[in-house]
Amino acid sequence: MKYKAIFLCSQPSQVDYVYSPDRKARLAELTDLRPATVTPDELARGGFSDVEIVFSTWGMPSLSEEELAQYLPKLKVVFYGAGATDSFVRPLLARGVKVLSAWQANAIPVAEFCVAQILLSLKGYFRNSREIHRTGDWQSGKPCIGPGVYGETVALIGAGAISTKVKELLKAFQVNVVVVPSRPERRTVSLEEVFKTALVISNHLPNRDDNIGVLHRGLFASMRPGATFINTGRGAQVDEAGLVEVLESRPDLTALLDVTHPEPPEAGSKLYTLPNIRLSSHIAGSVNDEVHRMADYMIEELERYLAGEPLRYEVNESMLLTSKK
Repeated sequence: MKYKAIFLCSQPSQVDYVYSPDRKARLAELTDLRPATVTPDELARGGFSDVEIVFSTWGMPSLSEEELAQYLPKLKVVFYGAGATDSFVRPLLARGVKVLSAWQANAIPVAEFCVAQILLSLKGYFRNSREIHRTGDWQSGKPCIGPGVYGETVALIGAGAISTKVKELLKAFQVNVVVVPSRPERRTVSLEEVFKTALVISNHLPNRDDNIGVLHRGLFASMRPGATFINTGRGAQVDEAGLVEVLESRPDLTALLDVTHPEPPEAGSKLYTLPNIRLSSHIAGSVNDEVHRMADYMIEELERYLAGEPLRYEVNESMLLTSKK
């Protein structure tokens, strides 16, 4: 007897985006799967009391313990084909429902994105390219050239899945990688020290309340000549006014921002116009072809679940975001 399963999502188009037809077909082989995505409104109308497995992605609704008991009383496990689960996971865990997340899959494209930017930054590419405007700019001494990759220092702020993957990928290059955990009590080196010594600082802090604004003006002002700051974490973790002020007075510095606060930046923001700031529209995470990796991780996890094998990507209370320091 196969487990009864549904796709549950407030945005059915996201399910179609992440779970391609062949992946949906594989899930239908493994479970008794209702083909159409169930929305929260449809769920509230009833008829899903026998469902034991839920598949979802971005747009997974947050249901209270009472709603889960009423609408999905037999639910055993949720396979979430995306990253962070904090917005919906606690009531599920409270009812003993297992939650599996593709957060490790989503870490891969972010890490790849960051490594590409790190290597270009070590070569001084971003400053070099913005200083070339005419034939005369090619003359000796201008534009500036970075020190290169060999033997340089890169600082990764945060020690989670993305930071770990970045460090792993950088093993292919002869660079000195310094990791600064998000918890001050776990650090062997301070933020102040790495901002002064690293040529590239890449932010991977977790989305916790105690990390809001921790990357402040003083840190940016202390950066080495020609240094680069990369942010694929959260915009709110950066004192953006302080960053702008420093970069206005330090044209040698570069900021590569895939995230901002607010997002997108407000009209007229200097983030759009400062030549040593490069914005991207939150593209570091899984996009287009890459989103299918998240579905594949959840299909593999389903296969392990059905076989009674150990699960790799289960979410537990200790992993959840908290404002506690």
